[in-house]
Amino acid sequence: MHNIASAVWVEALKARRSRMPWLTALGFSLAPLAGGFFMIIVRDPAMAQRIGLISMKAQLVAGTADWPTYLGLLAQATGVAGIMLFSLILSWVFGREFSDRTAKDLLALPTARTAIVLAKFVVAATWSAGLVGFICLLGLGVGHLVALPPASFAVLARGMVTVAATAALTIAVTLPVAFFASAGRGYLPPMGTAILGVILAQLVAAAGWGEYFPWAIPAFYAGTAGSVNANLGAASYAIVVATLLVGIAATLAWWEWADQS
Repeated sequence: MHNIASAVWVEALKARRSRMPWLTALGFSLAPLAGGFFMIIVRDPAMAQRIGLISMKAQLVAGTADWPTYLGLLAQATGVAGIMLFSLILSWVFGREFSDRTAKDLLALPTARTAIVLAKFVVAATWSAGLVGFICLLGLGVGHLVALPPASFAVLARGMVTVAATAALTIAVTLPVAFFASAGRGYLPPMGTAILGVILAQLVAAAGWGEYFPWAIPAFYAGTAGSVNANLGAASYAIVVATLLVGIAATLAWWEWADQS
């Protein structure tokens, strides 16, 4: 337990001393800002046309300018863009050791490799969860800034729960990226895997099987691949849990045995 705590502290220190947390926060902040922009267009399409914006697509995507629609857009962005963002975090946490040529030094430390890997997962998950909390707060601020109609606490809470649940599903299904970052020894293989996963998710969802493909399930839950707030069956959640466990187990196995003869 002491080794894991020390490893978590070291990994957290690496993240804190880099610019990546700030860059990922900046990138993820585009989700609530874009949602607020769509709300402005939907609420006043005539103004959008006057300044040269095409409002019809925004109206088709966004619906009405209110809190449920806005928070629904935020959940959808988390389920789709979140896959790329959380994959980027995992790629950096695991892949940087190989890009910086520190992996061999890390493996020589008197710390169990299991502890090192679990610490990386803890830091990546905490980092991702922190970003979700950040965009939820930013989303509330943007919603008030664009003067969305008042909504009850229950409506806001329900929307935030949807965002949080979508984020939890997204983080869970992106954990296998850690294995590709480790086995690929860098950033490109895991990010290529993430891009491929997003493309396949769109194709599988269009074919009507989104609730059974791991990387389409978060978007399906958020409402982008099916009806709004679609109810997923037990099989979908079992697939998410299986993906999470496989990602962790494969990464642990690789770090434990990959360099052994």
